[in-house]
Order: sequence, then C-alpha cells, then structure tokens
Amino acid sequence: MPPDVRELDLPDGYETMLESLCRPLADAIAGWRRETLRPIVVGVCGAQGSGKSTLCTAVAAMLAERNLQTAVLALDDLYLPKARRATMAAAIHPLFRTRGPPGTHDVGLGLSLLDALVRDGPPADVALPAFDKASDDRRPPDQWPHVKTPVDIVLFEGWCVGAQPQASAALAAPINALEATEDQAGRWRAGVEAALAGPYQALFSRLDRLILLKAPSFEQVYAWRAEQEAKLAASLDAAPDPHRRSMSPQDLRRFIMHYERLTRHILAEMPSRADLVVELGPGREVLGLHSL
Repeated sequence: MPPDVRELDLPDGYETMLESLCRPLADAIAGWRRETLRPIVVGVCGAQGSGKSTLCTAVAAMLAERNLQTAVLALDDLYLPKARRATMAAAIHPLFRTRGPPGTHDVGLGLSLLDALVRDGPPADVALPAFDKASDDRRPPDQWPHVKTPVDIVLFEGWCVGAQPQASAALAAPINALEATEDQAGRWRAGVEAALAGPYQALFSRLDRLILLKAPSFEQVYAWRAEQEAKLAASLDAAPDPHRRSMSPQDLRRFIMHYERLTRHILAEMPSRADLVVELGPGREVLGLHSL
C-alpha cells in the first residue's frame, strides 16, 4: 500500500479492503485510459461511509506509480455554501437547508472544474473547492487544494454520482418519518428529483466510466456514517472550536433520512449499468467484483 494511504486513520477492516480492491481498480482504470488515448472521468459512487475518499486516495497513488496523473474531485466539496442553502430553504422548501441531496450542490462549478481538469492546453493550476462538514460551510478559497493540469484521469467520487432519477409515481409515498412529517405535500421530493433529472444529468454525462461501491443495505449505511461522526467528534474533543460541531445520534438519524430515498434507489438500480460493481460486506470487506 502506498505510504500516503498507510498514514491514514483507517476504520477497522478498511485496510484489508484497500489491499484486496485498490490494485484491481487501478488496473481497470489504467486500461480504460489506454483505450481512450485522452483524459477520462471515472465516477465512483458509494453510500456514506463506504470508503470512497480513502479508496480514491489509494487508487490515485497507484496510478501515479504508472505515471498517470490523477485528480480526485469530491461531490461533497461542491456543496452550496450555507447561506445559499438557506435561501433555497426559504424559497423552495425548508429541507433544502440540509446539505446532501441533489439541489444542494453547485453543479455549474462541477462542470467548470471537469472542463478545466481535462482541457487540452498548456499546464495550469486548478483550485478544487473544499467543504468543512463540521462548520457545514465551504472553506475559504485560500484553503482549497490545487491540482496541476493536464491530468490523465479524474476520479469524481460522491454518494450519488451517476444516479438517475426515479419514476414520478415512486415519489408519492413517503419513505421515512422525515418525508411523512416534514414533506407531506412532496414538494421537497419533487425538487430533489427535478434537480437530479436536469442539471445533475448534465454533470453525470461527463463520466466516461462508473464504479459502484455497493453497500449491503441502507441500515449498514447508517452504521458506517455513525463511525464517521464518531471520528469527527473525537477530533473536535481534541481541538474544540465553537464554530464546528458533530451530530448527536438523534441528529444523525434525521440527517441520514435525507439520503435514504435516493440511496435505496441507487442500490437497486445502478448495479445493472455500472462498469464495475464492488459488493461490500458489513466490515467493508470485498465480497465480489463484477464488470459489465
């Protein structure tokens, strides 16, 4: 495993996943790049806590060993700033205040970044946005990481990267208590689906290939997301900051309900069309690797 990955604070069982998965994924992605003879964008879709970010760090390091310049762009870092989500909440529906579902990302910024990363031309410096989940806001530009172009591969990772909208009839019945009590008329659901069917499809059309990290169930997703929150809480205990906070178990359960509908849809629909599907067990162990 490359040194920059070994230095990460990995969850229990995750290092085993990296050893068994990263090399095959790097092999596959390098092969896709050879086929195209041009820069490619590879979507990496996976529910919260499935390990997308760490996986992409490892795969990018392995691709670098092959002299393939790789940039990692996270959908989470495209979240709209808190003030813009507050405006959406007032104008459309209060649930748009919470980051996560389609409608709460800066799709235009994502499109311009993909253009900049894969554009032909002289070497350039591209700043990638960074979002701070503890403060629930975008970091200032002077804290954004930079990538040198040209790049050979963009790994575009996110919980709903490559997702397709549901049929309108599927939106009628609430899927959980959040939808039943806070979106009785279905306006938020309709707004999310409209965003996914429109601007997000333009963004996802830039994908040359799609990889799905398939969680065993939505219930497991909650457990993985709780691990992430516990790690954040521990870091804030070590370095308290009044502007940053972690979520209580009650807050987390409500938060994850914002993701439930689309996560379940992705788990049911995406495996039949993703270029690679990684079947994960409860400990993020690799149970299978399937390609089209």
